[in-house]
Amino acid sequence: MRLAVYIAAMALTTYLIRMIPFAFFRRRIRSRFVRSFLYYIPYAVLSAMTIPAIFYSTGSIVTAAAGTAAALILAYFGLPLIAVAAAAAAAVFIAGLFL
Repeated sequence: MRLAVYIAAMALTTYLIRMIPFAFFRRRIRSRFVRSFLYYIPYAVLSAMTIPAIFYSTGSIVTAAAGTAAALILAYFGLPLIAVAAAAAAAVFIAGLFL
């Protein structure tokens, strides 16, 4: 029973988060500033959640920086996500061997 209450609370919370903008913003948003602000929110939130996780996941700032540098360089050149992730993991592993 307790699990069902938790699931219902999470469902309600998720629904409210998605429903509230539709309820308040029925008309098209005309302000360029507000539209651009809303456009970049997902990127800012993803970065705010991902960057700390990257640097605290390995236990060493040096290995995390090596993996991040490898990922950024390969992503800049347009490689597929699986190649970028594999190369970043390999860079972390190799940097860990040298420490």
